[in-house]
Amino acid sequence: MAYTVTKLAKISGVSVRTLHWYDEVGLLKPAYHGPNGYRYYEEEQLLILQQILFFRELGFELKQIQKILKRNDFDKIVALSSHRQILQKNLARTRELIKTIDETIEHLKGTKKMKEQEIYYGFSKEKQADYEKELIKRFGDKVKDSIAESHQNVKNWSKADWDKSSKEFDEICKELVKMIEKHSKTNSKEVQSIVRRHYLWLKKFWTPTNESYSGHGQFIAKSDLRKAYEAHHPQLPEFIAEAIQAFSEIELA
Repeated sequence: MAYTVTKLAKISGVSVRTLHWYDEVGLLKPAYHGPNGYRYYEEEQLLILQQILFFRELGFELKQIQKILKRNDFDKIVALSSHRQILQKNLARTRELIKTIDETIEHLKGTKKMKEQEIYYGFSKEKQADYEKELIKRFGDKVKDSIAESHQNVKNWSKADWDKSSKEFDEICKELVKMIEKHSKTNSKEVQSIVRRHYLWLKKFWTPTNESYSGHGQFIAKSDLRKAYEAHHPQLPEFIAEAIQAFSEIELA
C-alpha cells in the first residue's frame, strides 16, 4: 500500500514540511513519485521513518541518523533490540515505545501484522523531568518556584485537559509555520498575536515574566525542547525564540 505525504504525516505525527525536508536532505526519500509529482511512501519508508523517530527520541542528530541508516550492516531488528535495551532504563516514561518496538519486531518477522498507526505509538511523550533538570542547570534555583507552580496547576488535569492543551499547542505551532512560510517578521503584528496565544497557553502551567519568558524562548532554541517545535518546521525553534524575545520586551517590560 502506498501513502501520500499527507497521509504519512497524519498517521506518524510528523509534519508534511518536515517530511519534505527529510526528502530534500536525503534522510527519507519516497518510494516513488506519481505522474502528478506527488511523493508516495510504502512500508519500507514507514519503517525507516520509525527508525528516525526512535533515534531522535534517543538524542541523535539528523546527520548522525543519516550515517547510521546508510551503513551496509544496518539491521532493523538488531537496531530495534538495541533501542529496547536503552529504553528499559526509563521504563515508566517509555512503556509505549517499548511496546511499539516489540510489535515491530514481530511485524518484521511476519508473526504479527501491525496497523500503520501502531508503528508510531509512543513518540509524543514529554521528557518533563529532563527539561526540569536542564532548566535548573541553566537558570539556577530561582526556576524551582515556577516548576513547583506548574506541578500544582496540572496535578488534577484529566486526559481530556492534556489533550486540549496539546491540541492548542499544535495549533499555535501551525500558525507560526504559516508565518515562516510567508517570510513574516518576528516582531510583526500577526506573529506577535500568535505569540500572545503561546504566552497565554504557557501561563496555564506557570506565570511567565519578562525575564523568564524570554529565557524560555532561548531554552526552546538551545535545548532538547526544540524537538517539539522542530517537528512542525525545522526553523520554528529559532523563529519563536526571536518572536518571544520581542514579545517580552514590548508586552512584559
